[in-house]
Amino acid sequence: MEHEAYLDGLDAPTERAVDFLDARELPPPEPLTETMNRLAGLDDETVFVQLNDREPKFLYPKLDDRGFAYCSAERDDGVATAIWVP
Repeated sequence: MEHEAYLDGLDAPTERAVDFLDARELPPPEPLTETMNRLAGLDDETVFVQLNDREPKFLYPKLDDRGFAYCSAERDDGVATAIWVP
């Protein structure tokens, strides 16, 4: 699946470039740590997509604190979370 396809059905910008992290095989806390490291350099022309094996509930408060917009949806291969600068 192309990384852009993970935006299908999500209320996220589709005209931006996509930065993608497959976090399904990473042990905690690596998905959260790697996502936050990648978001530190996120610009307003890119959507970051994290694919995880479950909903990243510990990530959401950190995104709220930093002013990111985000949405998640279950897929056949995991939970896709799109994160972007509003």
